[in-house]
Amino acid sequence: MINIFSQWFSWHFLELPKDIFKAWKNFLLFNLNYFSISLLLKTLFFPWRKYSYSYGRGFDLSRYFEAFTFNLISRALGAIMRTCLIMLGLLAQIFIIFAGTIILIGWLLLPAFLIVGLIFGFRILI
Repeated sequence: MINIFSQWFSWHFLELPKDIFKAWKNFLLFNLNYFSISLLLKTLFFPWRKYSYSYGRGFDLSRYFEAFTFNLISRALGAIMRTCLIMLGLLAQIFIIFAGTIILIGWLLLPAFLIVGLIFGFRILI
């Protein structure tokens, strides 16, 4: 028969940290899916929103130059926007890592905070 203190100790320091790690992993995977970082890296230099001009039939230097310039700007804009989204996704990923670390450390230190709070509370009363 296990006493209640050992059950609490097992739950607080062994079982729940596993659940915290599972939730943390789910948040990290959701963020990668939400920002589609791997897809954005694969399509980094694709035209922005698939906007592109056709070069048309025949050879017209002005039309060729216009289509080439527009397509180049569209690809540059696509690269800039995708880079911004990738950076935003990575920033959110870093935030999730720090938040998960703080939550895990806070959970593990919670009993110590409780004891210290009780000691300081009793000192105020005396």
